[in-house]
Amino acid sequence: MSESMLNMYISFAGIISLFLAIGLIYLSRFKLKGIFSAVTAVFAYLFMIVGGLIIFYIVLSGPTA
Repeated sequence: MSESMLNMYISFAGIISLFLAIGLIYLSRFKLKGIFSAVTAVFAYLFMIVGGLIIFYIVLSGPTA
């Protein structure tokens, strides 16, 4: 597998984790109450941080040959 394809799959993982974060934040704010809301929010923000770091890495790694 080439480096370009590996970067593509890594970026897909980052995008998916950002979409999961969006969905979980929506759930925690509008659909859940109490401790379930807090736990879901913690997971959502963890997904957002991880996804942001992955995308940040992919963007700064630059183009591949």
